Amino acid sequence: MFKGSFTALITPMRNGAVDERAFQDLCEWQIAEGTHGLVPVGTTGESPTLSHEEHMRVVELCIEAAAGRVPVVAGTGSNSTAEAIQLTQHAKEAGATAALVVLPYYNKPTPEGQYQHYKAIHDAVDIPIIIYNVPPRSAVDMTVETMARLAKLPRIVGVKDATADLTRSLSTRLAIGSEFCQLSGEDGTAIAFLSQGGHGCISVTSNVAPRLCAQMHNAWQAGRFPEAMAIHERLFPLHKALFCETSPGPVKYAASLIGRGTAEARLPICEIADSSKQKVKSAMVSVGLLN
Repeated sequence: MFKGSFTALITPMRNGAVDERAFQDLCEWQIAEGTHGLVPVGTTGESPTLSHEEHMRVVELCIEAAAGRVPVVAGTGSNSTAEAIQLTQHAKEAGATAALVVLPYYNKPTPEGQYQHYKAIHDAVDIPIIIYNVPPRSAVDMTVETMARLAKLPRIVGVKDATADLTRSLSTRLAIGSEFCQLSGEDGTAIAFLSQGGHGCISVTSNVAPRLCAQMHNAWQAGRFPEAMAIHERLFPLHKALFCETSPGPVKYAASLIGRGTAEARLPICEIADSSKQKVKSAMVSVGLLN
């Protein structure tokens, strides 16, 4: 079971190239701060604009840096089933703990197409698979019924849910059972998600506030609910600021403020506006990450 605070890692860049040293330093810092797991090359890691070679290299760098201390859930999704299988096979061979596979975007598969896509990956690669359901980006939503059907396959072990539907985790738990791992993909609703049967969060905010995010989940798991809620309330302004523009623009700027790489991203993600920079700075100060 995956639980707690998993960081949807940014991919630091410098002069147009992946900054391998900054990335591995980020992974090391995350582990030192208490993060429970690492998720390289998801959307926050700019997987849409990495080449296949860069994508695979970032997965390898993360696994090397983690050195078995925390799980590595590698992003391996694609709207091409064959490509998703290729990326998932690489993640398995590189030593990833699990694969995070986004619903196929743009081509908008039917529920049967969704099922067959994940089944093909499942049958091709012997690795635990977490479904990534993010309708705002993929333009399709996996129903609880389709997810329950997929959960009968032994290596489909959980979901990253970014639907922002606060009833979804409970519906999923009732349909599939408590052993099916449910990780929120929305920092701002993390506590609500946990209270409805969730197990953790794949977090953008933990790129810059890993200790607080981990402490929040530790408190929740220990039954210290007021403490968890207090941390969540403290972090809430930062959650909002990091999505004042399309992610990962704001979080890469936030990371640059604390020396975790540059703010550089690849087009079509561009430098955030000055007004957005001020929102991010103000939120960082309010949380205590900047003076």
